[in-house]
Order: sequence, then structure tokens, then C-alpha cells
Amino acid sequence: MFSKILERIVEETGGGVGAVLMGYDGIAIDQYFASGEQVDLQMIAIEYANVLKEIRKTAEILNVGDMEEVSIRTGRFHIVVRIITPEYFVAMTLQRDGNFGKARYLLTREAGNLATALS
Repeated sequence: MFSKILERIVEETGGGVGAVLMGYDGIAIDQYFASGEQVDLQMIAIEYANVLKEIRKTAEILNVGDMEEVSIRTGRFHIVVRIITPEYFVAMTLQRDGNFGKARYLLTREAGNLATALS
């Protein structure tokens, strides 16, 4: 179930590399990679999970509302993280020139489906 949703997100996003559904504990639930991609998205997501925990904690301390989305732009990629539940998030990596807006839209659109599949 998860892999089909992740596949839909990656394949419908221009420049999509892969997506991983993961808990804040760093354990991946499922993942999907576009064919031919050689990026360790799971390792990227594990490393960013700790950063996300800190961002979430800071948002709580500042009382600015729940964290919903984080984006990170690197020299090679753009990573978009969408919070699914208080325990899980989905991280999508796309090429630097990929369609960032569509990635955000698809992650938002599919967040409910992923949350339902998790319950």
C-alpha cells in the first residue's frame, strides 16, 4: 500500500528521485526510488530525522503551531519533508531542477492516504 502511494508521488513529480516513509526513530516503513537512481535516500532521511525532531521541538517551545513541512536545498537535490502523523513523515528527494511545487502538492495530497494506511 505505502509503496504504491510513494511511487505515485515520485513518478508524478518532474525530477523525482525517491521517497521514504519513516518514523522519527529513523526506521523506514517503506520507500520507492525512480529507476536508475543511486542515492541513499534512507540514509538522508535518517540523518534529517534528528534535525526534524529539533525543529518540531523548537516549534512547540515557540508555540507557533505544529510543524507541517520542511524543505532543504543542497547542491545536488531538493528534499521535501511532509509530516504525516506525530510519529511519521515522508521525505521526498528530487533533482535540483525538479518540479518543487508539484512535489509539495503531491505530498500534501497523499498525506491523508498515507495516514490512513498507517492506522
